[in-house]
Amino acid sequence: MAVYFHEEDLPAGVLAPGPVAVDTETMGLVTARDRLCVVQISDGQGDEHLVRFAVGSDYAAPNLKAVLADPARIKLYHFARFDLAAIEYYLGVVAAPVFCTKIASKLVRTYTDRHGLKNLVEELLGETISKQQQSSDWGAATLSEAQRDYAASDVRFLHRMRDVLIERLEREGRMEMAQACFDFLPTRARLDIAGWADRDIFSHE
Repeated sequence: MAVYFHEEDLPAGVLAPGPVAVDTETMGLVTARDRLCVVQISDGQGDEHLVRFAVGSDYAAPNLKAVLADPARIKLYHFARFDLAAIEYYLGVVAAPVFCTKIASKLVRTYTDRHGLKNLVEELLGETISKQQQSSDWGAATLSEAQRDYAASDVRFLHRMRDVLIERLEREGRMEMAQACFDFLPTRARLDIAGWADRDIFSHE
């Protein structure tokens, strides 16, 4: 297992075919204000790749964009809504089709309100991750080893968790509902970008 660090784009040919786990690190939680700093990606074979974008980046990244926009590759996220918005806003691609472990968790782990990545990794896989670097300066000129390890851990477990969650979704008869939610997520992200982040357009109000 290794963590590879790249500037401005993913090298060609470093990922095996099939689903890829994806995550992002930004300067904050407001997509249009807080720039995209890092995209993490893994093919589930044991290595993680971090692509860092500098201040003033043009976000060209043709190799990364090709992977993210590939309709034949499922992208695995934890809270896909946020990552999809950041990727579309800064990289200009819709990183779908989608599997979101947070939504899957909410549909099958109805016995708890703890749906964070750390909670899922602990319960479903019996492993522990640290969230200590979650709120740190991802725009710094140099990223610490702790930041790199944290970023890599955000995609390290998603393939294995997806397998467990699919089994539970199918067991509870909720796979079709989950898939419909996943298919809607790029539109939900677009609504966030367009100004409806805090408004539920399906509500009566």
